[in-house]
Amino acid sequence: MAQEADLPKDWLEFMQKMWNPMSFPMPGMTMPTVNVEEIEKKITELKAVETWLTMNVGFVQMTVKTLEMQKAALETLAAGTRNQQTRK
Repeated sequence: MAQEADLPKDWLEFMQKMWNPMSFPMPGMTMPTVNVEEIEKKITELKAVETWLTMNVGFVQMTVKTLEMQKAALETLAAGTRNQQTRK
């Protein structure tokens, strides 16, 4: 009888290992909570992470655009230098 009581837990562990062999925590694979405060806390934490990630995406996009402008400026300078050398 003790084995029958452990069956759902073992089954869930088996399914988690099958879908996630490295045992990284996966969303939705844990038992859901019924505590509203805990859910609100998790939502607040995830929104903070989302804001941080969005901000970092903005920084990366700005860095890429800056480098593209720098590359274009250097190519323009190099083309101008080549044109002056060919005129001499």
